[in-house]
Amino acid sequence: MIDKLAASVEEALQGTPDGATVLIGGFGTAGIPDALIDGLIAQGARELTVVNNNAGNGEAGLAALLKAGRVRKIICSFPRQADSFVFDGLYRAGRIELELVPQGNLAERIRAAGAGIGAFFCPTGYGTELAAGRETRVIDGRHYVLEYPIHGDLALIKAECGDRWGNLSYRKAARNFGPVMAMAAKKTVATVHEVAELGTLDPEAIVTPGIFVSRVVKIGRTATQAGGFKKKEVA
Repeated sequence: MIDKLAASVEEALQGTPDGATVLIGGFGTAGIPDALIDGLIAQGARELTVVNNNAGNGEAGLAALLKAGRVRKIICSFPRQADSFVFDGLYRAGRIELELVPQGNLAERIRAAGAGIGAFFCPTGYGTELAAGRETRVIDGRHYVLEYPIHGDLALIKAECGDRWGNLSYRKAARNFGPVMAMAAKKTVATVHEVAELGTLDPEAIVTPGIFVSRVVKIGRTATQAGGFKKKEVA
């Protein structure tokens, strides 16, 4: 019997090695798998390479992982924002490496990993410092830069609902990078707020098929204020 439900975040994240590449879903404050990030901090893996759209907000979630000194390198599109002071401090002190990737390129590099694509050419970044030292090519009169896939050892994503086979659906903007990250990682752990009985999820509403998911953990809902600041947990 296939049963991918984990009793706890701790159980789901067992065995995460030092030096792992971790794909973490989220766009700004939407869809951040905070419970899994906190679990990764508790689990203790170090020297991580983290892939995310941002570089953390305030001191919670991804910023807490950075502050704990667990991240060697971050690959992201928007490392600077009003409340990215944890990343700013680490970067200015030379304690973290940054690979800056345009947002569309980031999504496509992750998607390419899940689709089994060895490399692809993209026009974004041509003629800028981001293309320095990299292979370029003219295709149909347009300049392109060679991009390589981003594979993950572990993906942490936040979904809305799932079943014991690992089939997932998402809530609106919280979906963001979740589906492509689930495909691109050797191991994918997802949190859900609801666990559905097998066969009750509409197949047309399943965004991430269970074949791409390793473990599913049910967590409680947490109300948020504008800007993503947490309120107390509600039932």
